[in-house]
Amino acid sequence: MTSADFASGKGHRDENFPVASWLVRRELRAPILAFYRFARAADDVADHPQADERQKLDQLARMEAALRGDAGANAEGAALRVVLQARGVTDQHALDLLEAFRRDVTKRRYADWSELMDYCRYSASPVGRFVLDLHGEPTTLWPANDALCTALQVINHLQDCAKDYRALDRVYIPLDALAAQGETVEALAAAQASTGLRRTLSALANRTGSLLEQSRSFAGGIADRRLALEVGVIQALAEDLVVRLRRRDPLSERVHHRPIEAVGLSLRGAFGVAIGWLGGIGRHKQPRLRGGRG
Repeated sequence: MTSADFASGKGHRDENFPVASWLVRRELRAPILAFYRFARAADDVADHPQADERQKLDQLARMEAALRGDAGANAEGAALRVVLQARGVTDQHALDLLEAFRRDVTKRRYADWSELMDYCRYSASPVGRFVLDLHGEPTTLWPANDALCTALQVINHLQDCAKDYRALDRVYIPLDALAAQGETVEALAAAQASTGLRRTLSALANRTGSLLEQSRSFAGGIADRRLALEVGVIQALAEDLVVRLRRRDPLSERVHHRPIEAVGLSLRGAFGVAIGWLGGIGRHKQPRLRGGRG
């Protein structure tokens, strides 16, 4: 099987959060999309409904081989390698992502929050770290980045908890959190969440809200103003989704934003970042872009 055999047809416009939006510098959108296409291809491999575990792991290995220099092994890996070399960005972020997708193939349950956070270290944090590196931002921003990216990942897990269980028998809801409410993973098969499952999801939404508190200052620390605006938008969208997850049942109610709702929240998030700049005029200096003139 080739990468095309695993393709789901999903693209960056199908994601819950912006990917290489018009806010990002034009010259950096193509590199970000190359990273996204690599991640999307790996995700499609891990989630493919017909392929077996061996086939999935073999395809992920081919993606890594292409990333390391075997151009014929995989198209997305080869394309990303070209981008990374041109921009002088490490391939470690992409390699970390592949570790997460291998876990998706082989691990279907998470015992506790700590296990889930370790998974997010590989599945979520590398995405933001890559974007920061691409923009020439310092690694001192990584803790705030990791908090935001992890929150986005957990939000996706909570929104899609029933679909992940029913379609893939994969459960990211920590088992101890379910047990604390007298529930098991089988509760995810119901048409409507039980009281215990609602309490479980609400408690996890609260923990995710704590991550977003840690990332609230993230946008204000980014030198590239366009990237800062995008991060502000993502922060606002995530904070609203956490509120929804506290109040709504993802098994029977819509949690995802409608387009008009996303627009309003995006404007609010960008406005909040811009207001923050008014108190710090002159403090922001544009960083030198990786592989560019800056």
